[in-house]
Amino acid sequence: MRATTRTGAAVCRAVNEAASQKIKTQSRWSLKNIVKDFKRHKVKYLMLTPVIVYFILFCYAPMYGAIIAFKDYSPLKGIWGSNWVGLSHFFDFFTSTYFRRVVGNTFIISLCDVIWGFPAPILLALLLNEIRGSAFKRIVQTASYMPHFISLVVVCGIIKNFVVTDGLFNDIVAFFGGTRVSMLQKPEMFRTIFVSTNIWQQIGWDSIIYVAALTGIDRQLYEAASIDGASRFKQTFYVTLPSLVPTIVVLLILRLGQILNVGFEKIILLYNESIYDTADVISSFVYRRGLQELDWSFSTAVGLFNSAVNCVFLIGANRATKMVSGLSLW
Repeated sequence: MRATTRTGAAVCRAVNEAASQKIKTQSRWSLKNIVKDFKRHKVKYLMLTPVIVYFILFCYAPMYGAIIAFKDYSPLKGIWGSNWVGLSHFFDFFTSTYFRRVVGNTFIISLCDVIWGFPAPILLALLLNEIRGSAFKRIVQTASYMPHFISLVVVCGIIKNFVVTDGLFNDIVAFFGGTRVSMLQKPEMFRTIFVSTNIWQQIGWDSIIYVAALTGIDRQLYEAASIDGASRFKQTFYVTLPSLVPTIVVLLILRLGQILNVGFEKIILLYNESIYDTADVISSFVYRRGLQELDWSFSTAVGLFNSAVNCVFLIGANRATKMVSGLSLW
């Protein structure tokens, strides 16, 4: 019995030594492979360098400034010279009267944008996929892409001109017997205006990736479905949509990871004090406190909270989609 135990221990030691030796060999070979791959594809790595430098300079280096969220920052004292206050700015935000309003508005606007805006480019791509005339298809694509390239200031100016009392939208309302109102003075109408104009701006641009994914679907799948008697609608439902699922899942995860990122530029260009109750979001609140009131530490704390919530949603969305469909980013 004792001899058997000694033999088993010796076998375990031998296995562990072999495993450690294998790991060392693999790591050594992986380093050699990396060097070899770099020499072989040095031009590609050179092309990748500006992207890496961009992310280091504009994404990772600015994280150093997040320290001021835990300090009473003063430009004269600098980041390290400013007094340390810990989590006091976070508690001030959580207990302020603005917390529920700005967080609630951000969630509502972003969720409405996901519910209505996320499926819109998918539907446009499916419709474009059914168009047989290439000339008409290019015209539709170009017309839908154009709003994305118009300056946001110009877009917001157009929106304001359309929603004033004597604007185009009120002309349509009056034509059907409605009452003219200044729509951007009505808190209950702001979210509808914001989300619908977002869809108009982004639907064409966001559909590009879905159109590209549609071109990669094997045509033999459609031929097989047609032979089996499937109509165009059934082919879309049973062939096209399942083929788009991986692309949809990845983009949905990325979109949910930005659930609190409602762009402050458009909000600030459209809102006014009379509609703060439904229009004021985290980014616009940070803008007012940080740049207008010069409360840099407080605004940084709010922005850091925003980023932390987005990170939680990104991880949660990734896990949820992995559990449901088996697809995920990592």
